[in-house]
Parts: sequence; C-alpha cells; structure tokens
Amino acid sequence: MKAHIKLGFDGGQQGCTGHGRCVVMAGEPFEVDDNGYNLHRGGSIEVPPGLEEAARYGAKVCPERAILIEE
Repeated sequence: MKAHIKLGFDGGQQGCTGHGRCVVMAGEPFEVDDNGYNLHRGGSIEVPPGLEEAARYGAKVCPERAILIEE
C-alpha cells in the first residue's frame, strides 16, 4: 500500500517545531534541516514503496501531530 505524507498545517494550527523525532525515530522517508525542522513542512511527499510503516510511525511520534498520513 502506497501512502502519501502531508507535512505541516495551514490555517493557524501549530506545525513542525523542529523536534526532529520523525527522522530520529523513523528515519526515511523523513528529512530535517540542521535545526531539526522537516524539509518538507507545509508541503507533501510521496512515500517510496516499503517505507509506509516508517511513515506511519514518524507521524505517530510527532509531538505536534504535524504529519498527516493520507492513504
């Protein structure tokens, strides 16, 4: 099953604040900058095949719940 990850929120909701837990706990497909902010915040990426569970786990451990999984 291929998942689509949308990172961050618009409309005043709190998005990525740079904890970096997604990449520390789940690794790929997440990428962060030197300050811990997700490189794709406010946008979306397609999850490569085989990384769907990592994507789900990264979303689960985000303290801000800034990662939405759309399947």
